[in-house]
Amino acid sequence: MSEARKILINQEAQKLIDMDQVNEQGVKDAEQNGIIFIDEIDKIIGNGNNHGPDVSREGVQRDILPIVEGSTVNTKYGPIKTDFILFIGAGAFHVSKISDMIPELQGRFPISVQLDSLTEEDFIQILTHTENSVIKQYQQLIRTEDVNLIFEDEAVRYLAKIAYLQNEEDENIGARRLHTVMEKLLEEISFYASDYEQDDFVIDMNYVERVFNISEKRDNYQKYLL
Repeated sequence: MSEARKILINQEAQKLIDMDQVNEQGVKDAEQNGIIFIDEIDKIIGNGNNHGPDVSREGVQRDILPIVEGSTVNTKYGPIKTDFILFIGAGAFHVSKISDMIPELQGRFPISVQLDSLTEEDFIQILTHTENSVIKQYQQLIRTEDVNLIFEDEAVRYLAKIAYLQNEEDENIGARRLHTVMEKLLEEISFYASDYEQDDFVIDMNYVERVFNISEKRDNYQKYLL
């Protein structure tokens, strides 16, 4: 009965909302306070080594140009003016350069900032201090099997080091590297968690080294050292 009452209250409350007014306010906020983030903008820029112009990519840039400069765009909520919307572009630019962008569009993104790679300390902060860190997510996931994951500080620091080194040695994918590291670390636990008899499972240095075969890799490296 209580659940049915909640549903009825929500249905009646929905009827009191003037959706036309909501849409009008939404359009106004988008025009005056809107921020649009254009990720991987480098993908629509040529690599600068082509002998001729890349017509398709240049065409995409010219399609974006009037929107960034300021124009009226039709949406299902009505026309929206982009004159005062803040546009932020981001990209890796490891193949192309910002200077390869058409001059008109390049002038609309006047501030260029180069980001530094994440350090081991950055990875530690991400693992331990973010509200929904990867560690907390996996702890909640394994807890559904009545197993509490406990991470020792030394192990967390070592995981951060592994993520940092993998980014340095392989493709640098930033904080997303933590997902691949944690998936490998907890693959066995995730599979067999329902069969464990203990309530707590401690992730320590020994467990991390065993999963990532750190000692074996060290032995393999020794034969290349003089």
